Amino acid sequence: MESPERRQEVSTVTLGIIGTGMVGAGVARRAVDAGLDVILSNSRGPRTLAGLVSELGRQARAATVAEAARESDLVLASLPLAARERLPRAELAGKTVIDPMNYAPKPGWRIPELDSDELTSSELVQRHLAGARVVKALHNIGPKQVLELFRPAGAPDRTALPLSGDDPAAKKEVQDLLDILGFDAVDLGSLADSWRSGPNTPLYAFPYVGQPPSGLTVHELVAWVQAAPGVPVSAARVKELAAVTVRGPAGFEM
Repeated sequence: MESPERRQEVSTVTLGIIGTGMVGAGVARRAVDAGLDVILSNSRGPRTLAGLVSELGRQARAATVAEAARESDLVLASLPLAARERLPRAELAGKTVIDPMNYAPKPGWRIPELDSDELTSSELVQRHLAGARVVKALHNIGPKQVLELFRPAGAPDRTALPLSGDDPAAKKEVQDLLDILGFDAVDLGSLADSWRSGPNTPLYAFPYVGQPPSGLTVHELVAWVQAAPGVPVSAARVKELAAVTVRGPAGFEM
């Protein structure tokens, strides 16, 4: 639990969340606990978020997607990648947008520019949000682990998360947010370099949960990762894994 002093220190920061699935709701819980004000939004409208807002308490409120984008200091766009074009360009112009989306192709839906490695998924998001500053982060760790692995600054077992982006000031904003949430950050470079912590890389998911049991089906593996206890990962380990990563196929099949 964060101290009252810590809560007061960060109470002026407002985090907007577009999309309230597992990732969005998980980050919202951690953010409120860390003292942030949170504006929640989804495609179905504010009324559908009454239960989550009630659970989170007075530091959370629901709004339309446009309102959440316009009224927040930073915005987490926790939509499926296929829905990226629903993000409101005008309201997000000038904002720092955190992109936790990953490419998961499926029958009937693929993105040739990602399959050919012409772009990373975050470059695709940045292309849609031309007036915003996109930073890839919170994409390679599950919400359960976010809620378990946070630690105070300087703790010997503090976990580090990778981030990538093209704007240094925006990356600093996200680094500061991750620090408030209880995590160190490791800068992996530009959005073009963000593949280094995406699906099919050593930095994706498994460092934060450990080695899964053998013989699991894909769906069993996903369920195991979502439910596994968090394993701390140091900044040095993140850098080590990023350095040895070789680019493979884009995205993962579900």
